[in-house]
Amino acid sequence: MAVLPPDPVFTLRCPEMGPVNSICFHHCDRLLAGTLKGSIFLWDLQTNRSALHFEVGQQPITSLHHTDDTLITQEKVGTVTLWTMSNSGYVRERTIEANFNAFCRTALYTPPEGSGGPLLFYPCDENSIGVLHVNDDVAAPSQMLVPDDPQLPKLGSVSCFKPFESASQLFLLAGYESGHFLTWDLSSGVIIDLLQLDPEPMAIDYDPQTNRGIVGGPNDKLTAITYQRQSMQLQRANDIAIKNAGINCIRIRDDQKVFASGGWDGRVRIFSWKSLRPLAVLTEHKTAGGGGIMDIAYSEGKVSMWNARIMASAGTDGQVALWDLYN
Repeated sequence: MAVLPPDPVFTLRCPEMGPVNSICFHHCDRLLAGTLKGSIFLWDLQTNRSALHFEVGQQPITSLHHTDDTLITQEKVGTVTLWTMSNSGYVRERTIEANFNAFCRTALYTPPEGSGGPLLFYPCDENSIGVLHVNDDVAAPSQMLVPDDPQLPKLGSVSCFKPFESASQLFLLAGYESGHFLTWDLSSGVIIDLLQLDPEPMAIDYDPQTNRGIVGGPNDKLTAITYQRQSMQLQRANDIAIKNAGINCIRIRDDQKVFASGGWDGRVRIFSWKSLRPLAVLTEHKTAGGGGIMDIAYSEGKVSMWNARIMASAGTDGQVALWDLYN
């Protein structure tokens, strides 16, 4: 049974920001928020003030990533833009027109140090996925994952995916509108497994260390998944019931102790990663206007203001709530 929720350590908000679609940390003491109006707000977590904001375009910012010196934005129409840091803020470096109109967030894979630069996975052309080497000065994908095997069922649009490494090989688990999940071997660009789950998945995360993942969508449950290690065949494990239907995002914390889901009902639900048991329901966000929790992010290290690692949650209520769930 879920316990009484803790309070956030702080809530970031300003009238100009409005509903927030996506967030990411940068070097722990900076947090970036992408808005429904197409703007980016940079928050300084040492002062909890917005230090900068700028326009990306007219479309909602679907996802954000930040490497050491590059900001990556994705707009609702599929446009992916890479920005370089400068003294005055961010300068647009290059743009990729992905021509993707459905809902699917980009994913950033950062390999172990010395194994090459980060890879960006982004949806394009309905059900194809592009792979971009972020550090290369090009605006073209190095690889395109196209499910064009005539024996495949009708998949519909790609809706969520997660890159991961297993036994020194890189894979991509991708969910489609039909509920089918394809596992791609990225070394060969070949589909090695197909599993059908529930239609219209919207969020996925997978932890290769514990060999378990979580999928969420428009229904009133989360679904745990796991791989058979030798064959890399994906299996459905068990379902976790939630009170109100609809999940926008799922994030496993990198210490493998908890995971969090963001719901259409404006609730952030915290679960034990080991037992999948619910631990808390965070109710800081308001549900007026619908949409609920749009994104969740964890700081990589301690945020100096609270001397703790912080989880951030963002919603259509125009707030970014900061939580200390480690203590």
